[in-house]
Amino acid sequence: MTLDLTVPTALLADAAARLLRLLPVRAIRPALAGVLLRGAGDRLELHATDGEAAACVRLPALVHTDGEATLSRRALADTLAHLDAPQLRVAVEGSRVALRTPGARFALPRLEPAAPALAGLPAALGTVPGADLAAAGAAVAAAASREEALPLFTGVRLRSADGRLSLLATDRFRLATASLAWRQAAAPAAELDVLVPATLLAEVTRLCAAADAVTLHGGDGRCALSWPGWAVTAPSLATGFPDAQLERLLTAEAAAGAVVDADELAHAVRRAALYAGPTGGVTLDVADGQLRVQGRDSQAGESEETLKAETSGDWLTRHYQSRFLLDALRPFAGGPVRLQFQAALRPTVFTARDGDAADLRYLVVPLRRDADQVR
Repeated sequence: MTLDLTVPTALLADAAARLLRLLPVRAIRPALAGVLLRGAGDRLELHATDGEAAACVRLPALVHTDGEATLSRRALADTLAHLDAPQLRVAVEGSRVALRTPGARFALPRLEPAAPALAGLPAALGTVPGADLAAAGAAVAAAASREEALPLFTGVRLRSADGRLSLLATDRFRLATASLAWRQAAAPAAELDVLVPATLLAEVTRLCAAADAVTLHGGDGRCALSWPGWAVTAPSLATGFPDAQLERLLTAEAAAGAVVDADELAHAVRRAALYAGPTGGVTLDVADGQLRVQGRDSQAGESEETLKAETSGDWLTRHYQSRFLLDALRPFAGGPVRLQFQAALRPTVFTARDGDAADLRYLVVPLRRDADQVR
């Protein structure tokens, strides 16, 4: 089949690079390394899949001859990354696809299509603002596990109910949840309740950040997100989390509280981590009007910093994995963060001081240590 079109180079380069990040090429699945280019009418479509997730990008183009061809995703992205010509001519030439700019030609081998183009999307269930989804998605996805043997903990649960869309992820040692305003579709087939891969959702939400509205689709064990020019679909990973246990976990009964500048605390935790040794454990000590950050290791040495804080409740000490603390503080950068310390080894809850549009909550389980007792 033939294909001949002209497309803005920057648009195609950006789409190819984003597809490669969204669906990285894995050496163990080389047959799924391609991207299908399909030109018709006044647009170019790019379709790609990794065998589970799939994506479609639509770009404006001047199509001289309708047709399609499949190329290597990586080869296309790498070639376009170094081109600065405003327009690019894409045309099938026998067993290759030529990419032409004034004074240059690049010919990439055609591949056999590994899978059909993106199938029809599931039913549209509702929409959320792109910027809000991007902020919430990045924060919540960071709490998911990277252990693929436990798929329940590698995903983000997306669930709609009562005019809100909730996002939740946990790796059993920390948990993040956010809630967004949800505009339900006029005639939804059902509420949304799916578990999608956290790594995929994090990348998708970065892509849609500039969209005024992102539509979420669901049904038949699949979830999809679409916005102008883009559509991404993925299967649900597994059954959802047990709701009753989550409700108990998210009900915080604070024994002590502290409000502190998130950036100041993050900087102090990074410095204390240098003295935390191989375990990376950092101690937070709540006292009257202050939060003390400590790192201690027999080989690395000791560090101690005192930050001004608005405190309440008991004076107590808790010990944490430093990287979990930094992940919890990152979404609150640029402002104050509220820490609610619970009794014993119940999770410490991080929230914005005065609440936020996404109602973001990040929970971190303290490490067991003799010092973790109320004084």
